[in-house]
Amino acid sequence: MSKEAESGAAPRAAGEKVVIQKYANRRLYNKATSSYITLDDLSQMVKDGVDFVVFDAKSGEDITRKVLTQIIFEEEGRGQNLLPIPFLRQLIGFYGDRMQAFLPSFLELSLDSFIRQQERMREQFTAVTPPGMGVLDEQIRQNMILFDRAMKMFTPFAFRSDEVAPPAPKAAAAKDDPSLAEIKRQMAAMQAQIAALSKK
Repeated sequence: MSKEAESGAAPRAAGEKVVIQKYANRRLYNKATSSYITLDDLSQMVKDGVDFVVFDAKSGEDITRKVLTQIIFEEEGRGQNLLPIPFLRQLIGFYGDRMQAFLPSFLELSLDSFIRQQERMREQFTAVTPPGMGVLDEQIRQNMILFDRAMKMFTPFAFRSDEVAPPAPKAAAAKDDPSLAEIKRQMAAMQAQIAALSKK
């Protein structure tokens, strides 16, 4: 069975998004399958990699962002606790801040990096014996340190420019990784833009 069939989406052309309509009674209608679906169905479509867009049935407004946020809210309400409280506080603090415009692209970059690291971690995990759990733990620790340092760039009082940055984690496998070098280059450019803004 195809992924589209499993997730309730009819076969479609490459790049074509599944259109979902949301009605006043909060019901969601999948136009690709001509059937009503639930938020759980949408969540599964996301996990299956099915691209979709959600429109308000009455106004025609694109409410995809609101619905995806609602899915996260529902998952957190079930005790998944994927988003730590300090991160949520920092995220809320960026609303209305002059750094707000930079945050979406930074988060996309960070998650893209984490996803690539995750794929390598899975490969390492399946290639090694149980003692290899140490490799997995170390990679997760390195990712968290890098993410924490990057977030401090966006938090004006958390990490002063005159402070000595903590030493970067040693990762022999990562230093020759061209994707990591590109991420560092982009983050350096973003840091330069932030520094320029702070001087204004």
